[in-house]
Amino acid sequence: MPVKAYRPAWWRVWLARPFVRVVLRVVFWMLAPVRITGKGNVPRGTPYIVAINHVSLFDPPFVGVFFPKAVEAMGAAEVWDRPGQNILARLWGGIPVHRGDYDRAMFDTVLAVLRSGYSLLIAPEGGRSHTPGLRTAKLGVAYLAEQSGIPVVPVAIIGTTDDFWKKAVKGKRPRLEMHIGKPIDLPPVEGKGAERRASRQANADLVMRHLAGLLPQDYRGVYSASAIFPDPQAGQ
Repeated sequence: MPVKAYRPAWWRVWLARPFVRVVLRVVFWMLAPVRITGKGNVPRGTPYIVAINHVSLFDPPFVGVFFPKAVEAMGAAEVWDRPGQNILARLWGGIPVHRGDYDRAMFDTVLAVLRSGYSLLIAPEGGRSHTPGLRTAKLGVAYLAEQSGIPVVPVAIIGTTDDFWKKAVKGKRPRLEMHIGKPIDLPPVEGKGAERRASRQANADLVMRHLAGLLPQDYRGVYSASAIFPDPQAGQ
């Protein structure tokens, strides 16, 4: 079934997002030393899915303002109603996700984003973990890659723990890091029913294994034993 075209509002692309990126970069730099690696791994001229580990509410803003290119984003629907967070969500825009519910309209919108040539930020775990260790991925990242045929770029975030703000405002300057991995072309999804679901889960886990390889040991969680480590010469 054809998917409608997607285009973000012009004022977000040309005004709001550049403003947010500049302001929040300055804020993060004032609060913490920031290190970014792997910028050379970001694909050029093609859309991609940015897959991140998600420990706290600081992750999406951090990635949004320091990733080499501003991307579209998925986020929990309740963010649009939370004081403070809703201002940023409305300025940046994004696709609200009603967690725990199957939302066909949301998936159609996300596929429209990817098929219209825009890149997308997603947290495969489906929500904040509140602790650094990775949790088992949901099927969403594999489904979107399957339906769109575009690569997944694993992006590891370190330091954005729940207590980041408390440490930062006390002058402790906790280090923030973003490590961008090489794009992953996931294998074809095969079978039907339970077999197809298992194939998607294997692809979602493959993304997380690459993500785990970009993270320190205490961040790898359930993927600690199966982490795939990057080639040290590949854009790092």
